[in-house]
Amino acid sequence: MSLVNTVRNTLVPVHKEGYRFIAIFFVVSLVLGLLWEPLMWIGFLLTAWCAYFFRDPERMTPIDDDLVISPADGRVSSIAVVTPPDELGLGSTPMLRISVFMNVFNCHVNRAPMSGTVRRIAYRAGRFVNAELDKASHENERNGLVIETKHGEIGVVQIAGLVARRILCWTAQNAPLEAGERFGLIRFGSRLDVFLPEGAEPRVSVGQTAVAGETVLAEFGSAKGPVVSRRA
Repeated sequence: MSLVNTVRNTLVPVHKEGYRFIAIFFVVSLVLGLLWEPLMWIGFLLTAWCAYFFRDPERMTPIDDDLVISPADGRVSSIAVVTPPDELGLGSTPMLRISVFMNVFNCHVNRAPMSGTVRRIAYRAGRFVNAELDKASHENERNGLVIETKHGEIGVVQIAGLVARRILCWTAQNAPLEAGERFGLIRFGSRLDVFLPEGAEPRVSVGQTAVAGETVLAEFGSAKGPVVSRRA
C-alpha cells in the first residue's frame, strides 16, 4: 500500500481547463504518427508537457490576515512603488507592486493573495509583449481584481505574455475570496502583479522563486522592514 500511496501523492491533478488541450495534443500526435513515427513520439512528449502545464496541486496557505501570499508560481521579477493601472480605480497614489513572472513550465493556476471581497473586476485588451518587461503592466492584455481586505483595497492583475493568449477569471464582483483560493488561470506564459497599500513590507527579493498559495510576498503591520537576501 505504501507504493500505491507514493504514486498517488506523486501524481498531481490536472485542472479541467486543460482537458481539451491535452486531448488535442494527443489526437494531433496520432495523426502525425501516420505521417512519420518519430513525429508521434515528439507529439506525445508535447502532450505530457501540456498535462504538466495544466497541473493544479494542493497548497498549504498560511492563515494570517497580515500576510500577502503569492498569487502565482514563478519568479519574483519586480518589486517597485508605482502608480496602479487606471482601470483598477485605486487612485493615482503610488503603491507597492510585486510582480511574479510565470514561464511555460510553471503552474498557471492563480490564487487570491489575501482574504476579502472582490469589489471590482476590470478587463482590458492590449498587446502581447514579453510579460517580464515593465511596460507589460500598462500595454499588455490584462484582467484586474480589486479585493477589499482588512488592510484596505489591494489590486491583483493577471497579465498576458508573449505566448499567452487567454486569461481566465472564475470569480465575480462582490464574491468572497479566501487567501490561497483559486480565482483564475492564464494559458502559456504570463505574469501576476499585486498592488498593495501603505503599510505592506516586502518579504521576498527579486529573483526569488514564489509558490502560489504558499510563499509570503509581503506583510502588514511589521516593523522589521524589507527583507534582505543573499544568493547562496
